[in-house]
Amino acid sequence: MTGRPFPRRRRQTLHFLAQIRAVAPVFLDTEVDMGGVLSHRDRARQVGTRYSLVTYVLHAGAQVLAKHPQANAAIRGALRPRVAHYEAVNAKLALDRTLDGQRAVLSAVLPDLADTDLDGIQEQVSHYRDGDAERMPEFAGVRRLQGLPVPLGRLAFRRFVGPLHRRNEVFGTFAVTSLGHRAVDSFHSVGGTTVTLGVGRVLPRPVVRDEAVVVAPVMRLSLSFDHRVIDGAEAADVLTEIKDALESYGGAG
Repeated sequence: MTGRPFPRRRRQTLHFLAQIRAVAPVFLDTEVDMGGVLSHRDRARQVGTRYSLVTYVLHAGAQVLAKHPQANAAIRGALRPRVAHYEAVNAKLALDRTLDGQRAVLSAVLPDLADTDLDGIQEQVSHYRDGDAERMPEFAGVRRLQGLPVPLGRLAFRRFVGPLHRRNEVFGTFAVTSLGHRAVDSFHSVGGTTVTLGVGRVLPRPVVRDEAVVVAPVMRLSLSFDHRVIDGAEAADVLTEIKDALESYGGAG
């Protein structure tokens, strides 16, 4: 067996994983009745508007994080830890893209989502999903990083994302990653933010409504949180409120 050089188009992932080693993740999950979301999306399609499921998660997550400033935060340092609480809610969205024929994860930061409606969020999601990652100016920094030797790239990445005041611009204040387009029910991810949401697929499952068991479209939603920043009770509140927000779109069913 012979080794090959690490793929250049995945170097940013290597640097990112090295940077977040200090994170102390704890994992939670729940099930969300997506009947209301799907009904809302179907009604939107009838008037020519298309929303992705991740857009609803981004919208609900941003609204909830705005109500939980302790979770909309970041930490840095071991001997002298410092915590920054951010006024804006910026979401980091993980994207599966292809660069020079190499499959890679790219991340886009969507700013000020607490003050952005579904249409505005969908516009940003579509921009990043449909754009040419080889040419988009938003990914110019990543393309430059990929061209650096690994040791130099790691140093550059660390220096760029190190300052707390810059974290919300580079990592966002919460992260969302979805694998629901494939046969993935649930998973847990660490996105470098205090709160990371993992979105699985929607499947018909038994649920209880009005004391009767019915079949409904259910999505498993996970939340990982950095225990250095918040505790489990706060994280449980955040996940529960996101679940409630998603189930409130037009009422389930």
